[in-house]
Amino acid sequence: MSWWSSVIGGAVGFMIGGPLGAMLGVAFASNFSKRRASSGFNNNFGPGNQQRVQAAFFSGVFSVMGYISKVDGKVSKSEIILAQQVMQHMQLSGDMIKVAKDLFNQGKQADFNLDEVLEQFRRETHRRTHLIRMFLEIQIQAAYADGVFDQSEHSALKNIAQKLRFPLHELENLIQQFAASKSSSKQTSIEDAYKILGVEESLSDKEIKRAYRRLLAQHHPDKLVAKGLPEEMQKLANEKTQEIISAYEAIKKHRGMR
Repeated sequence: MSWWSSVIGGAVGFMIGGPLGAMLGVAFASNFSKRRASSGFNNNFGPGNQQRVQAAFFSGVFSVMGYISKVDGKVSKSEIILAQQVMQHMQLSGDMIKVAKDLFNQGKQADFNLDEVLEQFRRETHRRTHLIRMFLEIQIQAAYADGVFDQSEHSALKNIAQKLRFPLHELENLIQQFAASKSSSKQTSIEDAYKILGVEESLSDKEIKRAYRRLLAQHHPDKLVAKGLPEEMQKLANEKTQEIISAYEAIKKHRGMR
């Protein structure tokens, strides 16, 4: 059974508990009030269970995205569109889109407890760095959605990274990588290609190849899904992987590497 099938059965929000489970439960109840929740326990749905991690990731991503969207004091139309685009990229079903939008709206509320949400998210994902990195990459996209990356959004991302115990220097690398990919949407320049790989031009061919392989491993779709990335987000990981490959190919061509 998929994690979403468990949601439909009413099990996920109940079994996760905490703020993530509560928000998922509210989102489900708000949109599907006529459906009956399952009264049974799934004894295998404990901490570390893949379905549980996937449900926590889904709930965390869209609620925190809502928080990011209003951290500069307003929620712009482009930020709402960005959330919808992420949903479209994930090719969510109509039911899943309704729940994702509800989670996004919960994250915009003044009483949204970011600290509690992030602490539970960190526990539920068992501090899996690859998942946390993917989570932050999505939030960086949200911060850039209105075309302006201001100080309040930057500070919010640093706060989120610290709460998740993700190194700040790596967060800055992710921000630079996204900015480079955003500015080179049509054709990757050599300068941007190095930024996307997070490497300096002064590195040797061998060092660049090692960094490329490490980055590919971090974003490998199958590995991420196995660690708890919802299957519906696999397309986002595929796109990131293709972006990394394109950047590396540009560097290889420029350097004459084999």
